[in-house]
Amino acid sequence: MQESEAKTHLTVYYRVGCHLCDEMTALLCEFQDELMFTFELVDIDADAELRVRFNADVPVVAWGKQILFWHFFDEAILRQALQHG
Repeated sequence: MQESEAKTHLTVYYRVGCHLCDEMTALLCEFQDELMFTFELVDIDADAELRVRFNADVPVVAWGKQILFWHFFDEAILRQALQHG
């Protein structure tokens, strides 16, 4: 894979049964191919430390240690982060 084809990897901290989390995941899927990124879902309820850290904030979209946005999808922030990363 050439460097220009490398994909950025995001982490989505979520909770099962969270409608905002479901919406976030669906919206991220819509932009994956265009913005060339992958993401993994991490259930905060499976990890006590994550549950304490993100309990009221899910969904949280992070790129490495940088939180891009939480609660609601933000296309402008996603584009800016991935295009200028």
